[in-house]
Amino acid sequence: MVFQHIEEYGNHEQVMFFHEPSVNLKGIIAIHNTALGPAIGGCRMWPYASEKEALIDVLRLSRGMTYKSAAAGLEQGGGKSVIICDPKHKTPELFKTFGRFIHSLNGVYITAEDVGTSVEDMQHIRATTPFVTGLSEQMGGSGDPSPFTAQSTLVGIKAAVSYKLNRESLEGLKVAVQGMGHVGGYLAEYLLKEGCQISICDIFERKAKDFQEKYPQVKVVDHQYIYDEDCDIFSPCALGSVISVETLKRLKCSIIAGAANNQLDKLEREYDLRKKNILYAPDFVINAGGVINVFVESQGSYTKEEVQKRIAKIYHVLKEIFTRSEEERKNPTDVAIEIANNRIQRKL
Repeated sequence: MVFQHIEEYGNHEQVMFFHEPSVNLKGIIAIHNTALGPAIGGCRMWPYASEKEALIDVLRLSRGMTYKSAAAGLEQGGGKSVIICDPKHKTPELFKTFGRFIHSLNGVYITAEDVGTSVEDMQHIRATTPFVTGLSEQMGGSGDPSPFTAQSTLVGIKAAVSYKLNRESLEGLKVAVQGMGHVGGYLAEYLLKEGCQISICDIFERKAKDFQEKYPQVKVVDHQYIYDEDCDIFSPCALGSVISVETLKRLKCSIIAGAANNQLDKLEREYDLRKKNILYAPDFVINAGGVINVFVESQGSYTKEEVQKRIAKIYHVLKEIFTRSEEERKNPTDVAIEIANNRIQRKL
């Protein structure tokens, strides 16, 4: 069954299962492709319902990282790691032990933060391996990459609005933001500065309420009903697989453009979006800001200007994807994967 999943989700180069009971550490590292360089991808900590669920998640996420890096023009491959644990129970020793497993891979995989992990956690990993990025500025890193993921998502939203709605300004547009974690919170702030009217939600309602206290003009919606919001743009910024047969029936938007990975429950779902005349911005293109940031950091000559210059290119990449999608009658994600795979093949 394990090998069947690995084959189904992209013929990975390497999958490591690790377990150290003394520190409550159990997880998986998946290395999808290293043709363009070492695999970079964050470490997600989540209380998965089963080991199978964790395996499928890490395989999908690592495959997406390959496409993300290739489409963004980065000289790096795709990988990801998951730790099966509630983030409430994290400890420094857990991450130091995790760092030893990363170190055993001899630089083939470089980790960073993701859902459930933080810059501080990366610092604990750094105690046992140099193969970690997204470190604090005090340790010579660039700090939290979330603002850059939000920036690239904003750039992607602007590209989608330009293509679909034929306008360059976001002023007055209604946006429903699903998830008020690090990235969703930053994106909501950026959208407010652009003059958008936004609705927000989070499975942890306190996060949404805290944001509303800071910005009273924001509408808070129960996370179960965010799909029913009448909006121009639906922006998933939480976990994946949120666009399904059931939720698609409820959406009232023209564009789906968000920061979450693997937003579609299956790639074929994009055919249903096209039937409903909803433009979908491929997630691994629009949310590349974070990995761009940690890539630039990993090169040893970090500047925010270089990161932002690379993020700005996402606008033109997406416009090309949307144009080709229409001309070739293909889904935007299929076009984006072709662009990524062509770049990988040229390197082989």
